[in-house]
Amino acid sequence: MVFTPSPRRLAVSTYHSPYAPKYAPQPHFHGITPGHLFKAGTVAATFGISAGIFALFFFSEVPRVRQDILQKVPVLGEYYDRRIPPEDNPF
Repeated sequence: MVFTPSPRRLAVSTYHSPYAPKYAPQPHFHGITPGHLFKAGTVAATFGISAGIFALFFFSEVPRVRQDILQKVPVLGEYYDRRIPPEDNPF
């Protein structure tokens, strides 16, 4: 005896509890939602800003970086001014 499935399908719907959360479909691209992009962008921006600040202060002793970038910061500009006073210059 061979079992063959019936060609008729039973109309059975999935049970949805009235107490379950009502999820609305979100727009996505291959499963990446705008919320995921916002979180990833925030983390990437934080790492990028911290890496930029590190690089700026790591290269702060390079004269070109000091003159072109760091001396133009309003509060810290005088700190990075490395001019030799005339009385200390032996020439």
